Amino acid sequence: MVLVTGPSGAGRSTVIATLEDLGYEAINNLPPSLVPRLTEGPAGRPLAVGIHVRGRDFSVAAMIAMIETLRADPGLIVEVLYVEAAPDVLMRRYSETRRRHPMAPDKAPMDGILLEFEMLSPVRLIADLLLDTSAMSPHDLRAEVTRLFDPGHVAPLAVTIYSFSYKRGVPRMLDMMFDCRFLANPHWVPELRALTGLDPRVAAYVMADPNHAPFFAKLRDLILFLLPAHVAEGKTHLAIGFGCTGGQHRSVTLAEEMSKALAEAGWHVSKHHRELERLSVAQPVTSGGGVIGA
Repeated sequence: MVLVTGPSGAGRSTVIATLEDLGYEAINNLPPSLVPRLTEGPAGRPLAVGIHVRGRDFSVAAMIAMIETLRADPGLIVEVLYVEAAPDVLMRRYSETRRRHPMAPDKAPMDGILLEFEMLSPVRLIADLLLDTSAMSPHDLRAEVTRLFDPGHVAPLAVTIYSFSYKRGVPRMLDMMFDCRFLANPHWVPELRALTGLDPRVAAYVMADPNHAPFFAKLRDLILFLLPAHVAEGKTHLAIGFGCTGGQHRSVTLAEEMSKALAEAGWHVSKHHRELERLSVAQPVTSGGGVIGA
């Protein structure tokens, strides 16, 4: 049984729908008092149960008591999945959908967001899995849930590599982070400024820095050394970030280069260029195209 909860707008419904697609029997917004009754009778398909603060008879105390009851059952495997996102991200999502927050229907959405965070904090502390969707699209979230819960998934460790801008803050989900700002900056080369690290000319410029080759070689060896250790420890996902000032040139180049090196070594790798993906919403990002920012 997977119990799915978390603040409104974080993606709980998407998680439930994805688990249903994976073969789970999905039940959403069930009162905590009724959840233990689902275990009565013969075992069937695995269960995915969504629990929300706006559900009937909800209380944090009742939910924690229910979780403890289920965990005490030796014939049941229970995982509590807490789906969350940063308050400012939730605020933006509510602004985009123009929906009222269920915890503060007559107030600003942020009032409800903060109230719900405070209310659910004890549940978050006892969750088995924390899934931060702040930087995820619905597609990313479905892929991550599939990776975590699909019984047919055989990859021992999924590696996600991010490029990002320090000016816009560090991604919250990173396990390891490396600063690329000591490398030569293509931003100061007029003919390269409007391009990105996806362009071979920018990549060549970054790689021509005398510090690049030893930095990348040592870093690649370090990561390849650490990945099997993380597998042995039972970790299923590792997020690695490369940051630079604008998230356009150096970090993108290093993220692309490391993704290729790890994939060639046989690891399952995905990559996200946060700033390029953000800006591509407003205009297409191409390897040799228009200005997308410094």
